[in-house]
This record gives sequence, C-alpha cells and structure tokens, in this order.
Amino acid sequence: MADRARFDTLAPDFRIEIDGREVPAGFRADLVNVRILDDVESAGMCAISLECWDGAEMKVKWIDDELFREGKAVVVHMGYTDRVTELFSGEISGLEPEFHTSESPLLTIRGFDRRHRLMKQKKTKSYLKMKDSDIARQVASDAGLSAKVDDTKVTFDHVFQHNQTNLEFLQQRAERIGYEVFVDGKTLNFRSRAVNGQEALVLRREVELLEFYPRSTTMNQVADVTVRGWDPAQKREVVGKSRPGDVKGRLGATSGPAAAQRSFQGSSTLAVRSPVSSQAEADSMASGIMNEIALGHVTGDGVCIGTPELRPGKLIKIEGLGQRFSGLYYVTAVEHSYLRGRGYRTGFSFKRNATG
Repeated sequence: MADRARFDTLAPDFRIEIDGREVPAGFRADLVNVRILDDVESAGMCAISLECWDGAEMKVKWIDDELFREGKAVVVHMGYTDRVTELFSGEISGLEPEFHTSESPLLTIRGFDRRHRLMKQKKTKSYLKMKDSDIARQVASDAGLSAKVDDTKVTFDHVFQHNQTNLEFLQQRAERIGYEVFVDGKTLNFRSRAVNGQEALVLRREVELLEFYPRSTTMNQVADVTVRGWDPAQKREVVGKSRPGDVKGRLGATSGPAAAQRSFQGSSTLAVRSPVSSQAEADSMASGIMNEIALGHVTGDGVCIGTPELRPGKLIKIEGLGQRFSGLYYVTAVEHSYLRGRGYRTGFSFKRNATG
C-alpha cells in the first residue's frame, strides 16, 4: 500500500468572507462544518454550520446577527495552511437553526451560487434571429452576470421560451447540442463539455484516492442517432446523423457506442423527430445527443483527500485501477467538506464516454 501519511498530517484550513469581510474569530471557534456542493447540472450550494449557544450568557447567539442577512455575498475558501483556494462565491439564501434536547443548538447558513438568479421566475419569451450562444449572453446580462460562451454557430429564426425559468430554458437549449450551463463567481458559462485536453490533476489509488465506485454499462448506448426535421424554406426533410466515430474527446480506447455496436448484433438506434429547420441544426443536435449518450457509458462516485483543485467540468486522471478503469474521467459534481475533528475531504461524481 502506498504511504498516505504525508497527506494526513497536513493542517486543513478554511476562510469564509461574508459581505466582503472575513468572519470574526468567534465564528471560527464555533464552526462545526462547512459543505460546498458544486454541480454542472444545478445551482452550487454551501452550508456552514456552527454552534449558536452562549454558555456564559445562557442564550442563543449568531441567529440574530446582521452579518447573516439574506442576499449578502458569501465566499468560501478551503485547503491547507497558507494555501486555501476559493471554492464558492454566492449569496446567502436562508438560515436553518436546530434545537435539540441533548445537544447544543446549531445554526446552518445556506447560500447558493448566482445561478439561483436564473431560477426565480418562469417566463414566456421569444428570441429572433439569434444563436443559442447569443441567447445565453442576453440571459446572463438580464441576471446581472457576465457571460463566457462557446459559439454555437447555428442562427435560428425564432426560439421560444415557454413558461420556463431562465435556467430551465438554457439547460434545455444546452442539452440539445451537448453543452452545459454553470456559473463561476459572477460569470455564466455556456459551453460544450470539456472532454478534450489535459487532466487538471491525477488521483492515485490508496494515495490521494480513498474510495472509487465506477459503473460501466452498454445498456444505454446506441449504434447511431438520427434526427429528422423539416426545412420550410426548402420544403424538404432534413436528416442529421451521428455514429460512434463522431464521439468527441474519447476518454479511453473504446467508446460506449462502439462497444455496444461491436458486442451486440443489431444494436439499437435512436431516432428523434424534432422541430429542426436546417441541416446544420439537425447535424448539431444529432452530434450532441450521441455525445451525451456516450458520456453515460461509465458513471460513478469517489472520495479523495481534500483537494481544492477538484472541480466539476474538469478532467481528472485515475491511476492504479487496471487498464479498463484507469484513465481520464469527466467530473460532473463535487462536494468539498470540512468537519471539525475529522478534517477536509472531497467527494465527486463522474462520467466517462469510453473504457481503456
């Protein structure tokens, strides 16, 4: 077994800022745990729990403190002594006190990243002569956010948002073409999944990696995807196709669709009828569906020592699991947790479109 002692002896540390100021020393002394949930599919969340009972005065404390009013900015850093990293930037959304008969009262301060601004209201709205990337920029601006988008290239005559929140609407548009929507600080990102390039970090079994539970299946994989629509200008059917060879950024030797096609005769095909109106839109949609399906070939969860560099939307490399399950994985969700008396751990969920 590899020696992990050098990691266990590191001193976990954190820094919390509310309304632009670091929390007072008394807050740190009363802190019980900090949890940060970060996900490419839903709004990021932080939960900060602390004891809220003053034993000398025999009364509750912190609960009525003006520092914790809803809407105030909250920033959480985690890591180790002298090298903490910002992992959450959002706004306080609520307070959750707990009163027990046999334990000290607890107060949990809960906040969400600024993606929550896109969840407040269902809207019905039309967008004319715009690309999905242009729509994402406009939605971000309306929510007081800057935008960082990948150009989606296809311009639509008319896109209709029907009784949806802005987040539901953007996620629907993203899902059609294999994109993702997330907020980093005050910036909304609308981009293709980052399954190409170099890994952000390496996790080795029994060194940094404490637990790992991958699940591989071909049951959800298809041999090809066909999208059919109608071009009203040309008055003809448009057909977009995507096959296993079109899987982008293969994270292993054999993609899920290729494995299904190779192993099972008559592998299923996916036919989609959709109101697409051009060949470019049909091709883009077929490619997006195929890549989303492929990314579900391997899914699972893991736990490692506290690792601030581990973030959703990034690639990581796993070593020490044999040829089939070692390699690159795409991280979809991360939970950073600091617990008084236990230290700092990072849990994560992942997807992979191929095996070794």
